[in-house]
Amino acid sequence: MWRGNSPGGNPGAATEGTGGELGGQGNWGLEDAPGLLVRASLPIMPAWPSPLASSALTLLLGALTSLFLWYCYRLGSQDMQALGAGSRAGSVSGGPRGCSETGRPSPGSSGEPGEGPRAEGLVSRRLRAYARRYSWAGMGRVRRAVQGGPGPGGGPGVLGIQRPGLLFLPDLPSAPFVPRDAQRHDVELLESSFPAILRDFGAVSWDFSGTTPLPRGWSPPLAPGCYQLLLYQAGRCQPSNCRRCPGAYRALRGLRSFMSANTFGNAGFSVLLPGARLEGRCGPTNARVRCHLGLKIPPGCELVVGGEPQCWAEGHCLLVDDSFLHTVAHNGSPEDGPRVVFIVDLWHPNVAGAERQALDFVFAPDP
Repeated sequence: MWRGNSPGGNPGAATEGTGGELGGQGNWGLEDAPGLLVRASLPIMPAWPSPLASSALTLLLGALTSLFLWYCYRLGSQDMQALGAGSRAGSVSGGPRGCSETGRPSPGSSGEPGEGPRAEGLVSRRLRAYARRYSWAGMGRVRRAVQGGPGPGGGPGVLGIQRPGLLFLPDLPSAPFVPRDAQRHDVELLESSFPAILRDFGAVSWDFSGTTPLPRGWSPPLAPGCYQLLLYQAGRCQPSNCRRCPGAYRALRGLRSFMSANTFGNAGFSVLLPGARLEGRCGPTNARVRCHLGLKIPPGCELVVGGEPQCWAEGHCLLVDDSFLHTVAHNGSPEDGPRVVFIVDLWHPNVAGAERQALDFVFAPDP
């Protein structure tokens, strides 16, 4: 057995290593290697007592829980502040209240029928409920819109002529009139259904004199000389009117982008008598495109959207972004008869499928 030497180099001063500490003076050999390895693997610091470890773990979990709750509180507070700012901005720049060509003003709204919950806090809660049920994926623009995200120049719209009263979806292409190719399928379907829709109007039409009671299905006038019969109102089907207008209803059922499941969506006949005028106003959202199918267009009728004048043509569709300031007028003579168009609200072509699903959830008609 090999013997270790003492620090002084004197072999005789060596002592036996049994029972000595690792690294201490003593004699050892190869047969002592397993014991030395066991001693080397022993922890240098003693382990914590079990009660102390449990207390530290409890404190750590409590701190993490408090931090998570604080983060949730801050996130909710910031959302509510942003929504409050958006509400104040909307009340200042929401555009004048007035009549729309489809739908009636409702209390507390900007003049559109059933524009969804006016209180932005309720809109925010519905969006969060949607995200919990599904996902936040693809919801960036919708979330910014619900939180009142500003448009170009610090406010929604282009140069102040586009001011949706309720929901401004950012980063959508903005133009008063939308090209027909943007909704080619639905435009061609409506135009091919022109004869059937015109027959349906003839079946439900009346003299519009205002001296007789309103026939069944017709809404009270939005303004002097402005009447409507709706097949869909604020996202709700009107069964009796749909049964009376089977051709129009069949066309609606065949559309791919009809906004039929939320409170922004309407469809029906709009009648404007000679001399009637709907003053300038803005619609509730830029997420929709309003399609006008001309049925009876006498001379002297005019539509001005965002400062650009246009006119309807019988049997042809005109796509309008009614979130722009717009005015409708019938300047013809009484002998010319009323102007009649069939109006359908379609999704803006640049609103993605996930965004449409989320907006349908958030602005679903009340049960």
